[in-house]
This record gives sequence, structure tokens and C-alpha cells, in this order.
Amino acid sequence: YSSAVQKFSQTLQSFQFDFIGDTLTDDEINIAESFKEFAELLHEVELERSMMVQNASDLLIKPLENFRKEQIGFTKERKKKFEKDGEKFYSMLDRHLHLSSKKKESQLQEADLQVDRERHNFFESSLEYVYQIQEVQESKKFSIVEPVLAFLHSLFTYNNLTVELTQDFLPYKQQLQLSLQNTRNHFSSTREELEDLKKRMKEAPLTCKLPGQPTIEGYLYTQEKWALGISWVKYYCQYEKEAKTLRMTPMDQKPGAKQGTLDLTLKSCVRRKTDSIDKRFCFDIETNERSGTITLQALSEANRRLWMEAMDGKEPGSIYHSPITKQEEMELNEVGFKFVRKCINAVETKGITTEGVYRTVGSNIQVQKLLNAFFDPKCPGDVDLQSGDWDIKTITSSLKFYLRNLSEPVMTYKLHKELVLAAKSENLDYRLGAIHALVYKLPDKNREMLELLIQHLVNVCEHSRENLMSPSNMGVIFGPTLMRAQEDTVAAMMNIKFQNIVVEILIEHFGK
Repeated sequence: YSSAVQKFSQTLQSFQFDFIGDTLTDDEINIAESFKEFAELLHEVELERSMMVQNASDLLIKPLENFRKEQIGFTKERKKKFEKDGEKFYSMLDRHLHLSSKKKESQLQEADLQVDRERHNFFESSLEYVYQIQEVQESKKFSIVEPVLAFLHSLFTYNNLTVELTQDFLPYKQQLQLSLQNTRNHFSSTREELEDLKKRMKEAPLTCKLPGQPTIEGYLYTQEKWALGISWVKYYCQYEKEAKTLRMTPMDQKPGAKQGTLDLTLKSCVRRKTDSIDKRFCFDIETNERSGTITLQALSEANRRLWMEAMDGKEPGSIYHSPITKQEEMELNEVGFKFVRKCINAVETKGITTEGVYRTVGSNIQVQKLLNAFFDPKCPGDVDLQSGDWDIKTITSSLKFYLRNLSEPVMTYKLHKELVLAAKSENLDYRLGAIHALVYKLPDKNREMLELLIQHLVNVCEHSRENLMSPSNMGVIFGPTLMRAQEDTVAAMMNIKFQNIVVEILIEHFGK
């Protein structure tokens, strides 16, 4: 047993974590380096060890085995299902696109339904697979370290190590437990955001548009004339609406043909009439670089509609195209400031010592009722939050909802990247100075709102003994609220932990 522990100590000494992202938080660095600390302790105490640790299996081996079997094993099963569903979907899609439009309508509808079902299955499989990979990578930070920490504690307990060694280890252990808890909190908040993103992607899988990315991209088939007749060639296409540029990259290289990426400038887009061609889901485009029309085939009717919307496509014979309207969003205005001040006053008056204040969630119905009443255009702000009609959970949830649904977050999209980079710095003095400087780059009304909110969070944290809400806890709650990213991606959400750190720094160094 002693030999095994010595080998284990060597493993810990050389073990290195893989992390998602390019930078670690202070807590993650602490966790990543903890194994070296453990290794040194094990080496020292093993020289005097004389007893077996009877419960090592329950504390260490089984949790790690369960993690491997349940988490990693489950991820492998997801991968198998993803590959199987993908192969099935693409096989069916190829057969489907070769169907003639002259077949019976009932047969075509049935074929469409089959493809839609397989597309749905494949889309869900891919989402679940990517989500599972992310979850197992993130959860291992604490799922692996915590069993090892428990094992170390059992060694000290059951082997009657000297009081001096135990006392020396306690401060480090407490700091590590705090780091683990902070990392777990960051994981929980990121997980909630990812669950919400996954839900929204399932509801509207074909409408995702990222800033800086093409307006729409995907596979299209193009009708081309070859020496042996007409052929349909598969391209991966990327269209940028503002510049009206279409990039087409061939996927199936024809023998003897010299095909390269085409960069075209769009002039017009018109839906192809069904009775004018022996293929479905077709539309014609005209470009500056090519004479005549180019006939393209989308993957489905819904896919064709998306391409035509992006290209401002017209119906045959039509000269008008209806623009897509967007619902107005909430703004940072006078009524909003009044709402925030009233919420803060209510919380500090009657709820500042409430356990878990801001962490506990109020009823969605009551939150909507409060917001509708306060922002009623007929009498905006005419709501008494001090009355017994509104409980603290409703008020705090309404405040978070308002801040979360502003058209632009309080700390602005423009400064988001710089703030995250500042939080990633390993130099604590630079980190504080950079965030200090960036706060003063905010527009006046944004900085005024930020000061109002952070001052309130400082007041709440001063009562942390009663409400159990530390600056770190508040960072987890208000990081994504005050500093959400403009793009909805998993990569952006992996930076949520740094958003939380920014808010935590603002609370701890409010005076500066």
C-alpha cells in the first residue's frame, strides 16, 4: 500500500489538467497546482505511515471510476449515436434530393416528413454530443480534485498524523475548498446559460447568426453544364448580406475539372417555379461576375426560404420584398433608473439580510406582473415596492430580468472583450488597474447605473453573515447580467467565469 501511495504521489506530481479556453482563473490555477501540493505532502507523511487506509476505495477509487464510467462512458455513447444518426441522415438526404418533382404529391410529402424526422434526430444528437463533451471537460475540474482531497483528509484522520502537519495543511485546504466551490459556482452559472442556449437552438435551429460571421452558410447544389450533359454539383456556400458577396467552395471535385472557390457579387435572387425544373427547392441568382442566371438547389423548402430571405429574394414576377421587423428592446432610460433605485431601496429596507438574496428566484408570473405595472406607458413608475404586494424574491428577480433584457448590457458590448482580457491577466495589480480604467470608458449613463448597482451589492455583501452572499456569489449572479456577450456561442459562454470575476473585483474594490 505504501508503495502504491508513493506511485500515486508521483502521478500527482506530473499530472496536468486540460482546460477549455486560453486562460485560467485564479481558482482554476489553484486547483491545477493543487496536485503538486498534495504530492509533496504525501511524500513527507508516507515515510512515517504504518496503517492502511481502509476506506480509500470509497473516497477515491469509486468516484473516479464512476466519473470514467458514467461521464466519459456516456460521452462515448453520445458519440456513437451522433455518428450513426449522421450517417443515416446524410444517406437519406442524398436519396431525397434525387427524387423527381414529378412523383405523386403524397409521395413527396411523405419523403419530406422522413427527411425532417431524420434531420431533427441528427440535430438533437449533435447538440447532445457537443454539450456532453463540454460538460465532462468542465465538470472534471472538481469531479477529479474533490475525491483526491477527500482521500488526503482520510489519510490525516486515520493515520494519526502529527498535529503540526495537519495545522500546516489547514489554511491551504480551506483556500482550495473555496476555489473548488467558486469553480463549481462558475460551472453552475455557465451550465444554466448553455441549457438556455441549447433550448433556444432547438426551438430555432436554422436562425442562428453570429456577429462577424456570414449572414447564412451551408450546402447548395448548382446546375452546371458539362461535356456529357447537365450535372448538379455540391458547393459549400457563404453569403454576406451587407457586401452581397457569395463564396462557393466545391465539395465534389469532378475528374479532370479545375474547380476552385468562386467569389461572386449578387445582383438578384428569384425563386424558381416548380413546374419549370425537374428538381425541388430551387432558386435562381444573377451575379456581376457571370452572365445569365445560376440555378441553385437548397436542402429543403425551409432552407430555401432562409437563403432567399438573406438574399432579399423575390417571388417570380414580384418586384418587392418585405423587410423583417424586429421587436423593440428595453433601454437604459429615466424610467429604468427609477425602477432600479426603487428595487434597491426595497431590498435594502426589508430584505438585505434574507438568506440567499438574489440567488432565490421569484415567480415568473409575479415578475412579469411587476414589470408590466412599472413600465406601463400610461403611468410609468407608479408602483409602490414597499407595499406588501411584492415580496423580495419578486423584486430581485424583476431587477435581474430588467438588466438582463436591456438592448445592450450595462457594461456594453464594445468593452466586453477588453474587460474579459483584463480579468484573464495573471498580474493582480494590472488586472485591477485595467478594469478601473475600462469602467471610465463606459458611457456616462452606463457608469452611473453601474455605480448604483455595485454600491448596492457592496451593501448586500456587508451582511454576508446573515444572507450568506459573498462578492464571489454576487459575481456569479450578476456577471452574465451586467456583462453578457453579444454572440450566443459556447465559446463566449466559457468566458462567463471571467465576467463573474470582473463583477467580484468591482465589489471588492468599489472605493477605487
